[in-house]
Amino acid sequence: MSVAAIEVSNLHKRFGPLEVLKGISLKADQGDVVSIIGGSGSGKSTFLRCINVLETPSEGTIKVHGEEIAMRRDSAGSLVPSDRRQLQKIRSRLGMVFQNFNLWQHRTVVENLIEVPVHVLGQPRDEAIALADELLRRVDLYEKRDVYPCFLSGGQQQRAAIARALAIKPEVMLFDEPTSALDPELVGEVLSVIRDLALEKRTMILVTHEMKFAQEVSSKVVFFQNGLIAEQGSPGDIFGAPKTEALRKFIRSIH
Repeated sequence: MSVAAIEVSNLHKRFGPLEVLKGISLKADQGDVVSIIGGSGSGKSTFLRCINVLETPSEGTIKVHGEEIAMRRDSAGSLVPSDRRQLQKIRSRLGMVFQNFNLWQHRTVVENLIEVPVHVLGQPRDEAIALADELLRRVDLYEKRDVYPCFLSGGQQQRAAIARALAIKPEVMLFDEPTSALDPELVGEVLSVIRDLALEKRTMILVTHEMKFAQEVSSKVVFFQNGLIAEQGSPGDIFGAPKTEALRKFIRSIH
């Protein structure tokens, strides 16, 4: 039996007295496109950030292709990563795309793409540049390779950010509302790149407000409510036959 690409079990996340995630268990198999939907404050982005430990979970386990991220309790009783080298290795298998691009503004587009492969993963510079150029052609940004991010549109910056995430040759792509910071006319160009990745059968977990897009590309849709999974299923089930009143109300609110 094949091992899940991502397997999260009983994940909790507390910020002081506020419990944002209340026991999330979710699995993404190889080639799955899992879209996470839900209202603001339901825990979607926090969950995604916990997968690569940008936020440290309060409880629960995270496995990437069967390898559990090692955690221990510190003196205050909080969970912390116990093996930094393992964490770095696992992060190198996860490509993350953020809401607000997070490009290094003092580096050109091509320098953004080669930074981690060369300086963190030890890839030869000429190999990293060759892959970066290939990826920039793919997202239609090759002519902007020597431009600084401030001279790009929001859509171009997000396409560059997707290319940067792909430059580490990740096994799983994580997207945290990748179009939420874009003007409406720029959303389509970013969704087109993500749609192409879905057609390649890349494993992806996508937090999104783009319901039509989620319906088109997802193998599974997960509805978060108040830090819990309220409902999950195929796009047809979630959008065509929602079981809970909360999901029906959410779908009505976004149409």
